[in-house]
Amino acid sequence: MKPRTHLRFRDGGDLRPRAGAQDKGETMTDRTTERLRACYTGVVHDVMRGMGLRDFTFPPELRPLFPERALAGPVFTVLGRTDADADPHETLLAWTGLLSKATPGHIWLCQPNDRTVAHMGELSAETLKNKGVLGCLVDGYVRDVNFLIDMGFETWSRGYTPRDIVGWWLPAGFDVEIRIGDVAVAPGDYLIADRDGAIRVPKAIVEDVVAKAETAIATESKVRTAILAGTDPQEAYRQFGKF
Repeated sequence: MKPRTHLRFRDGGDLRPRAGAQDKGETMTDRTTERLRACYTGVVHDVMRGMGLRDFTFPPELRPLFPERALAGPVFTVLGRTDADADPHETLLAWTGLLSKATPGHIWLCQPNDRTVAHMGELSAETLKNKGVLGCLVDGYVRDVNFLIDMGFETWSRGYTPRDIVGWWLPAGFDVEIRIGDVAVAPGDYLIADRDGAIRVPKAIVEDVVAKAETAIATESKVRTAILAGTDPQEAYRQFGKF
């Protein structure tokens, strides 16, 4: 049997469940998450663009199982690597260890560095949902899609495959910075995702972004009312500075 893979963790811990961790059957959210979810990606994008930020929009190939639902919240990150010689037992031990580390009230954000196997499935999603994890975004594939739909676990991915991780994939880090497309994501950053796509909001500015997005939404409502009342769109833009 191969020696266990050394993993990198922000907190220097191992793959054992955290002491005192509570499994939650219900979803845990904070006020910032609720406010961000009430926004939408288009307005959040425009706010962040106006703040001079860039490289915060995830690749458009990432798509949701539930496009009618918004997903928002802080993330915990998973980094992985392929190993064609990995011991099947070790791959499953490492995977279940990751599930034990999952953070309630957060979104599972995974850069598996793999486009061959599935990196989320029924039992894993059941575990995460039961712990109060809000959903997942995987820069790769998932499986057991009918089960994921039936349980209502919000899942974003590049597609589907029945092939699993056994004997092929190992985690390389948890709660470390990862990159998906052009987007660098740090643990604790926020994600907002809806039918249009997904955006990363840095933790340090999330409150400012949400406040500005709420203001922009209120202004858009005024523009909409004016246009429906017959105001010329250019005049509406000049009046409210928003379109």
